[in-house]
Amino acid sequence: MVDPHEESVLRAKYRDYCSARLADELLSLSPDEMYSLAETEARAAGQDVPASYNEAVRFATQNIRSRLALPEFEAWVEEYKSDPGQFDGHLMRLWQSEEEEDEEPSGS
Repeated sequence: MVDPHEESVLRAKYRDYCSARLADELLSLSPDEMYSLAETEARAAGQDVPASYNEAVRFATQNIRSRLALPEFEAWVEEYKSDPGQFDGHLMRLWQSEEEEDEEPSGS
């Protein structure tokens, strides 16, 4: 049985890992490549083109997410526990701020 605090930290690290992988892929695209991905996703959603820049980013992110081989949470936890160091280069440390927020006393 996993301690609830440990599971909360692991879930935060998993979100951080997935976010970092998505951000790396998204930032590696040229504006034309991003728009092309967004346009493909927009058409799949029944639109001709994305309605805004934010929507284009959201559509491109969906496309990247669908092709990245991100593990499910449970599989990631097993891999993480066996060798946490292999993930250090992929974490943006966002999970640390989430953990600090969880530790703040209520009312502050």
